[in-house]
Amino acid sequence: MSRPFRYLVLFVMCLTTFCAAAFAQSRVAITGQPGQFRLQRNEMPYKIHGVGGDSYLSLLATAGGNSIRSWSTDGLGELLDEAHKHGLTVCVGMWLGHERHGFDYQNEAAVVKQLDDCLRAVRQHKDHPAVLLWAIGNEMEGDGKNPAIWYAVNHIAREIKRIDPDHPTMTVIAELGEKGNKVRSIERFCPDIDIIGVNSYGGISTLAERYRKSGVTKPYIVTEHGPRGPWEVEKTRWGSPVEPTSTVKGKGYADGYQKAVAQQSGQCLGSYAFLWGYKQETTATWFGMLLPDGSRLAAVDAMTEAWTGTPPRNQCPRIMSLKVNRSDNLKPGERVKASLAASDPEDDALKITWVLRQDTGTIGVGGDYQPEEATFADAVSASGTSATVTIPEGGGGYRLFAYVRDDHGGAAVANVPLYVDAPIKPIP
Repeated sequence: MSRPFRYLVLFVMCLTTFCAAAFAQSRVAITGQPGQFRLQRNEMPYKIHGVGGDSYLSLLATAGGNSIRSWSTDGLGELLDEAHKHGLTVCVGMWLGHERHGFDYQNEAAVVKQLDDCLRAVRQHKDHPAVLLWAIGNEMEGDGKNPAIWYAVNHIAREIKRIDPDHPTMTVIAELGEKGNKVRSIERFCPDIDIIGVNSYGGISTLAERYRKSGVTKPYIVTEHGPRGPWEVEKTRWGSPVEPTSTVKGKGYADGYQKAVAQQSGQCLGSYAFLWGYKQETTATWFGMLLPDGSRLAAVDAMTEAWTGTPPRNQCPRIMSLKVNRSDNLKPGERVKASLAASDPEDDALKITWVLRQDTGTIGVGGDYQPEEATFADAVSASGTSATVTIPEGGGGYRLFAYVRDDHGGAAVANVPLYVDAPIKPIP
């Protein structure tokens, strides 16, 4: 064998060995007893420092995150590859039908198809090293009182375990239910579910205590947490929820994590903050931890410190207040004065952008899709922290947004609802 050919063979062998190691299947297990649970990945302790979302994964890894959560298996192969490239794992979400969307858990054909779809994804992706666990459904339980839903969930979990014993199963619910009825139903009807995932917003500060009082012995993961939802906050006279500033939200992320996750070692296996990215849900900014241009908000700084023990070197700007001289019973053509109080922890120069948006008054339910609300580019004239809004012709609700950015990728945002007393007009 010639020397060049020998080197080529050795190179190929090394490359093959490297690729095999890089893409070796991970093995994830829950060890310990109730109250002393630990999640292990490849026999090493693994506390989930996660987010829901699949964008800006490099930023997530830099911030100290180690996992992402999906809500369906669409495009799963690409997502697993991308996560693995950044050293992240994936809590693989499997979308199950919701009765409020018309899914019938008494329809055997529909339930079997749902089962087959889930198992197909498991067979295809179970050996990918980025797989952390299988999350069966998201808030499909409604009020939690239909046993047929739990039987379907457990059937899927049981079959997953036969195919893939190396990754735990979880189902995800919206809060614990009336007097903990949802988690108790999972304990009763779903023996093949290893972990209970709980989406909790306004109730997160008492989640751990309420979970213990339910008597359920399975470990839990906080699968969504963030600001109080629009269904949980003060409303204006005309019914628009009052959105906290991104600065206030950041504190909420930190406090919720400390109470429901960090202080619950042995029962809670970690969390997924919501949402790593942005989306229209009630408003353009309610749940996003990032802005559309990738600027991070205070929620990112809060989770960075929670995960790493250290705040980022350059922190996001802060908003103390956003005020208008009038907000109700406005007339078309009237001018409203707005003022913003903002600062930066490092005294960085700040850039302020003002945007007026329509407010349809739609309060999001279960993350359902909402179209972006119209903007009125010519309605606002601004100079720094002051702005003047010329009220559009159409009546109804609006929101004035103030975006604050520094030169280091940090941002802050606040908005104030406005109401115009005039006939509703279609927006061109």
